[in-house]
Amino acid sequence: MRKVFFTGYIAFYLILTGSVLFAETGKVSLPAPKHGGVYVISHRGFHQGYPENTLIAYQKAIELDVDFIEIDLRTTADGEIVSIHNSKVDDYTKDVKGEVAKFSLEELKKIDIGSRVGMEFADQRIPTLDEILELCQGKVGLYLDMKNADPKKVLEKLEKYGMKHHVVWYGGSRDLETVKKECSDCFIMPDPGPEKHLEYILTRFSPPVIASDFKSCTASFVKTCHERGVIVFMDDAGPDSWEEAINRGVDGIQTDFPHKLIEYLEKRGQKKE
Repeated sequence: MRKVFFTGYIAFYLILTGSVLFAETGKVSLPAPKHGGVYVISHRGFHQGYPENTLIAYQKAIELDVDFIEIDLRTTADGEIVSIHNSKVDDYTKDVKGEVAKFSLEELKKIDIGSRVGMEFADQRIPTLDEILELCQGKVGLYLDMKNADPKKVLEKLEKYGMKHHVVWYGGSRDLETVKKECSDCFIMPDPGPEKHLEYILTRFSPPVIASDFKSCTASFVKTCHERGVIVFMDDAGPDSWEEAINRGVDGIQTDFPHKLIEYLEKRGQKKE
């Protein structure tokens, strides 16, 4: 999970009570969050009772009206880009074993990755980036976790589907630097890890978004980011972490329970009213 960027052309204004992100007129920006002022990021789609990182899991997340769906990008032996978290297919099926990078797309498409969750999902296959973009275009943002994919090829596909400014990028420094070079107004999101590295990352990348997790994302971590005009997307530590995360000022939460997070945010908003 996690990483984004924006090369300094946007001035961001945070309304701290709602954590809503705005940009200067005429500049590219993320849309405002849909639920209670906090972006809801659905980790690997909706996979409570659904097979993760499948089109049906992504469709369910869209129906829930999340802000972003997190997808894990890898490359097949014949250069196609697919979404699967692990580097091997072993944990997703009993049919075959091996590294994703050693299978062709045709071979991967023969693998049933849904039956392990339920026989009603037997038709679910590892999706391509093209299939995901076709499904999500105009409906939801994407949180790209660049496990093993060429950023230039990913950018080409985003351009094709008009999704370039509807995604945030999480990946290693080399990938993020490539995206920054090829697309100066794309949203690249670095992860500094411990707070002691935050200043270095903010200075090096001048990002609009920082990725973090519940352990590293302290109130002072968020405050430093906000003072620099940067918003924070945090990986949660389960539903019990949400109240504390919001009190710390985070702007987006990545979770395995997007349906519960949406319900929580809406109830929280009603109480304030």
